Amino acid sequence: MLERFAENPIIEPSHVAPSREDFEVVCTLNAGAIQMPDGTVLLLMRVAERPKDVRQGWATAPLLDLTRDDRQITLLRCRTDDAEYDPVDPRWFIYQGQKYLTSISHLRVARSQDGRRFQIDPTPTLVAERACEEFGVEDPRITYLEGRYWITYTAVSRHGIATALASTEDFHEFQRHGVIFCPENRDVTIFPERIGGRYACHHRPVPVNIGQASMWVAWSDDLMHWGDHGYLMGGRPDTWDSGRIGGGAVPIKTERGWLAVYHGADHQNRYCLGAVLVDLDDPGRVLARSREPLMAPQADYEVHGFFGNVVFSSGAVLTDDVLTIYYGAADRCLAGATVPLQDVLGQLEPV
Repeated sequence: MLERFAENPIIEPSHVAPSREDFEVVCTLNAGAIQMPDGTVLLLMRVAERPKDVRQGWATAPLLDLTRDDRQITLLRCRTDDAEYDPVDPRWFIYQGQKYLTSISHLRVARSQDGRRFQIDPTPTLVAERACEEFGVEDPRITYLEGRYWITYTAVSRHGIATALASTEDFHEFQRHGVIFCPENRDVTIFPERIGGRYACHHRPVPVNIGQASMWVAWSDDLMHWGDHGYLMGGRPDTWDSGRIGGGAVPIKTERGWLAVYHGADHQNRYCLGAVLVDLDDPGRVLARSREPLMAPQADYEVHGFFGNVVFSSGAVLTDDVLTIYYGAADRCLAGATVPLQDVLGQLEPV
């Protein structure tokens, strides 16, 4: 249903300066998006880096050195012929029973006057600096709420994948608020206004023994402490989202309900985008949902990349009843697509 930008990919690794001379950018993906009061479209994207020095026969994991006061990134290296080394996929490996990432991510701002051609900040915006961020910070979402921009992002460490919160008024100075959802929980999208006097969000806990990675709703009085959790929806057998689902862009208010773009993967790890409509007064009640995906990996830059067959959105902007969705493609680059809002709403099937 979506019309891809002719300019796609709009941001590629070669467009972004690495944070240090001995690193190279390998992925630019999964950006939170917001339209600023002056009309500027701001993306806060995930930038994944790794050392340039890739040694034959060695695996390398960059990580935050928690023993140093300056919190520098150091490198863990292990031989690939070591019996305790287990390669999994291009994104991570296991060594001595511990999972490690092959890159480390930070968050960086890019700005555009037309929503298609972006100026990228030369240096990182938010970097790993706490124990819960030892393996990097990833996949931000931006909610403008009561005069401040609230950013949920994934904090990754050897202790698991958690969701942390930061806030800012200008995207220059930030306040870090720490972890708001413990491992494993991610894809947290905070609604852009109070509902019934409380803050609300969708989130995605990951069960281990029973259950599937599904979307839930939670409530808060202060944005820091979340409770009153409830199941929202899960994957459907034999469909494009049969394997797992999770939140994508921050929900957008429409006359019919809150519209949320979400991602779903099948059992072959093919990621597509869909949409769900939830009640304006009860974001834990699903009104309608995509039977078929809004977007599936088709373009070459979506099929081939760091991790192929992936379209994954963390941000969307609504302008003049046209929805612009920014998405990571094949876990390598950023792209955009547009669709009339009414076309999305018309595609949803009541549940």
